[in-house]
Order: sequence, then structure tokens, then C-alpha cells
Amino acid sequence: MTEIRGKRPAAVLPLAVAGLVLSLFPIVYLHVASVGELSPISHTISDYIFVANGSGLLAVTALSLAAASVALLAVLVRRGLPRRGPATVLMGLWAAGLTVAAVFPTDPTGTPTSFSGAVHRYAGAVMFASLPLAGWLISRRFISSTSVRRFSVAAGITSVAFMVSHVTLTYQGAVLLGLFERVLFALLYGLLFALAAAVARREARS
Repeated sequence: MTEIRGKRPAAVLPLAVAGLVLSLFPIVYLHVASVGELSPISHTISDYIFVANGSGLLAVTALSLAAASVALLAVLVRRGLPRRGPATVLMGLWAAGLTVAAVFPTDPTGTPTSFSGAVHRYAGAVMFASLPLAGWLISRRFISSTSVRRFSVAAGITSVAFMVSHVTLTYQGAVLLGLFERVLFALLYGLLFALAAAVARREARS
């Protein structure tokens, strides 16, 4: 396993963690504020743009999460992760997918797919596939972390389930899109926090 070496990125790692925490506040607020208006089982997180102040708050979550991911990636690169390696590219695709999905909003449920809606959907597919793969590669080749590996595997499986739920899975007549997406996001957050913790532990030992 490759050792991650480099200058101590003392200021960048806390910024990455702060960005992850900041990104949680708007989306948690939207879940609470939209009770009775949107279903967490059948509506996707993207549907929060249709509630009051939802568009701006969702953009804050997506862009903060993207910025935090880039900061975390910068820490990993400074510690030896190859700049042009597959894990770096995949984490970059995750952050880019978040940004594109924020710029191109989804369509209202039941309406024809617009250009913006199509871009949003493909950006989501890219980002949901990219981060679990990136985490798995990093845990296998650069940071020996059981928690990172487990979150990566669980997120990868849930990502596949989320994609399948677009077509086939229902529960009492309600499509399970929202449920699978929320579980997936929880796992992806867990993966990012686990990566940050693994880097912090290595920093403490170096």
C-alpha cells in the first residue's frame, strides 16, 4: 500500500470538515420545513427546489459539499494521491457532478424531461457512481481504513439500488426514489467524514 506523504495541510483539512458540516444545515432544514408537503419516501432531494426558499438552500448544500470535497481531495493530493490517478479523477467527477446538478435543476414530477432536467439526471448518475469508487480505491491503495472501505461498498450497493428504483421498486404505490437517495446520501456523507478522519489520524502520527 502506498504511503501518503507530503507537507502537513493543517488549515485545509478543518476547512473541508467545516464545509461538510455546513452543507448539512440547509438540507436538514428543508426536510423539517417540508413535512407534509414532500414525502421522504417518494420525492428526491432535488424536489426541494419546489418548496419555499428551496432552490437557494439546496444550492448552498450542493456547493458547500462540492467545495468540501475539493478541499479534502487537495489534502489527499498533498499527501501523495496521484493528481491524475483514477481516485483523484473520480473525486473530481463527484464534485463536478454536484455543481452541475445545482446549476441545472430537476423537472417537476410528472412533467416531460427538459434539457435542464436531463443534465441534472446525468450529473446525478455520474456523482453517485464516482464517489463510492473513489473511496474504495483510496482505501485499497493509499489509506488503510476499514470504515472508508465499508462506507464505499455500502454506498456503491445503495447507488445501484437507487438507479434500479427509478424503474422497478415500489412500496404501497409510492416509488422508493427518495428513500434510496436519502440512504445513499447518508452513506456518502459517512464516507467523506471517514476519509477526513483517516487523514487526520495519519496527520497525528506523522
